[in-house]
Amino acid sequence: MSSLDSAPAPELVALAEGYGIATQYHSFFGDLVQVPETTLRRILEAMGVATFTAEQVERERAELAARPWRELVPPSLVVRQGDSVSVPVTTREGRSPVLELVLEDGTRRPLPVPSDLPAQEQEVEGVPFRRVTLTLPGDLPLGWHTVEATETRTGESAPARAASCVLAVVPQRLEMPELRPDKGGRGWGLMTQLYSVRSRASWGIGDFADLADIADLTGTRGGDFVLVNPVHAGEVTGHIEPSPYLPASRRFVSPLYIRPEDIAEAAYLPSSQRALVEWAQESVAASNTDARHLDRDASWAAKRSALEVIFQAPRSARRQRSFEAFRAREGRVLEDFALWCAIQEHYEGPDGAAVPDGSAGPAELDDATSPLVSRLRSELASRVEFYSWIQWVADEQLERAQRAGLEAGMSLGVMHDLAVGVHPQGADAWSMRRFFAPGISVGAPPDMYNQQGQDWSQPPWRPEELRRSGYRPLREMVRALLRHAGALRIDHIIGFFRLWWIPQGLGAGAGTYVRYDHEAMIGVLLLEAQRAGAVVIGEDLGNVEPWVRDYLSSRGVLGTSVLWFEYEGDQPKPPEHYRKLLLATVNTHDLPPTAGYLADEHVDLRERLGLLTEPVEQVRAAADHERERILGILRERGLISAHPTEREIVEALHLHLVAAESVLLGVALVDAVGERRTQNQPGTFEEYPNWQVPLANSSEEAVLVEDLAGVSRFESLTSVIDGALRAQAAERA
Repeated sequence: MSSLDSAPAPELVALAEGYGIATQYHSFFGDLVQVPETTLRRILEAMGVATFTAEQVERERAELAARPWRELVPPSLVVRQGDSVSVPVTTREGRSPVLELVLEDGTRRPLPVPSDLPAQEQEVEGVPFRRVTLTLPGDLPLGWHTVEATETRTGESAPARAASCVLAVVPQRLEMPELRPDKGGRGWGLMTQLYSVRSRASWGIGDFADLADIADLTGTRGGDFVLVNPVHAGEVTGHIEPSPYLPASRRFVSPLYIRPEDIAEAAYLPSSQRALVEWAQESVAASNTDARHLDRDASWAAKRSALEVIFQAPRSARRQRSFEAFRAREGRVLEDFALWCAIQEHYEGPDGAAVPDGSAGPAELDDATSPLVSRLRSELASRVEFYSWIQWVADEQLERAQRAGLEAGMSLGVMHDLAVGVHPQGADAWSMRRFFAPGISVGAPPDMYNQQGQDWSQPPWRPEELRRSGYRPLREMVRALLRHAGALRIDHIIGFFRLWWIPQGLGAGAGTYVRYDHEAMIGVLLLEAQRAGAVVIGEDLGNVEPWVRDYLSSRGVLGTSVLWFEYEGDQPKPPEHYRKLLLATVNTHDLPPTAGYLADEHVDLRERLGLLTEPVEQVRAAADHERERILGILRERGLISAHPTEREIVEALHLHLVAAESVLLGVALVDAVGERRTQNQPGTFEEYPNWQVPLANSSEEAVLVEDLAGVSRFESLTSVIDGALRAQAAERA
């Protein structure tokens, strides 16, 4: 047995469990796994807990037990509206608490603390403490409030201690907004990888102007939403990470999606400067019809040069005030993000080539609070303004895309996708360092598909730091995403409950689960969603306990179902048995488009890449059996003929889902144009061009946004789905 496999001491186990770390768990294969000592120590260390000696373990256990007694009031509480709100108040002997409730609107309410409240007493390091529990009024409005507390001694005028508690009053559940009544309260929408869908005016990559046109087209055809890949911010220098699920920041958006010509000031450029913008677009325009590969780096280089020109153009007084108001509203978080961009550019150059500068060392740059970074904040002020301006421009264009969808009749409009985490060297990890666990990445434990487990190379949030901050990073992130959207899909929503933490260097299989306060985190999510009038969808596929799905449904969070993954025993689940609170789809971005799946493209691709763990004949036979079983069900229901075409099968699979009660039905744009190539092949890095495949038809010819309305498969599939939902609603009326 290696040292990694050694069983931890009971004291270490108790300490780990006190911090929400699982010391044992049941594997995918049903085995009870004891988490090794090294894993527990490394994770505790990442939480700031010292465990090198037995004395340290005992000291940390005592500190953990004493911590609540040292808090005058807890740093944050998240409570459901209408529930009893209990605030523990802890004072030292001989001192009294004075409390005041400050509502979000600024209203102040004194909170008298009755002297006859039952009290608990505890001595911590020789200091006696007394705790009472104060019950707050039950009529608190939804919102972000504060309980301000001071501790005073009789006869003394100055307070001995002061503290505040962030009090979030959140909805009991999130109610669905009203969808189109002619579809019985159900709706459908398109799902697309935005970067892959170009128009003739694009810059080699899909953008927010293309999104506005897609939303308009979808709305006029009866759709209620357009789900896009995460549009989180990525790098601004060097090679841009292709995966939208490994962003530099989840708080801000990628400038790759800006359409430079749509910026107001671009229309008033002098002809010489206008020509510079046009030439930049022309340098990448030819790639709009290239169906083979997307080049983010080339697109960004062209856009950056155009944005530099437009940024220098004078803004009207009204536009300048709008920009300044945006910066003021976003505050220090925006300034830090823009500074990160400016620093990357300063030291790496716009193309990622290292720029020598003997005045700085990497260690200083890694610390956002270092003297060097403070100096750069001043020296790079003009570039900080530039990158802040870029976010303002992107925000405006997102607003136009959302408005286009709603004006076309959509009930929801844009549906954003929230990635699980961020790049370990990205802006969020740099500017919010205290919120992330150092030396840890998240992933998934071993299962039948990934026998070594998965490491996603993303640092996890530290649960205790979230609590101490009143869940500020989560609140700000969700609020920003929903500012110009009607729905939010959350990838791997089980991460709001627990995440698989992996100490770096130990391998994915040597990790364990760390629990989060899901009641608080889901509550924060619902509060921001309700304020935005938005729907929340949780991607709850895979190894998710049934109680989690039940809990999310009880809070009004929709689940996710993919037709090919839905089974009852060894038989495909009838759509009539699907959950009502659900986004139901035929496929997902981790599978080939339906046409490719029907043609066993997923088997062929995995064979070519050497990813199969079983003989190809066996895998192909299993895939053929699965396909024929589904086709048999479609025949039994009269949805396909004896010898159906590919197009007929694709439409029948979507009609099959209409039989479900699920409130939302997603239609992949790739299915509507006959595309066969997958966007992402799990288990690959450089072996396959993940997230770099442009939208194309079955002949591998690029399909542009303005051509969609004339694509017969697109017209037919969207008409069939919309008509079926209307007919079903009329029949049930």
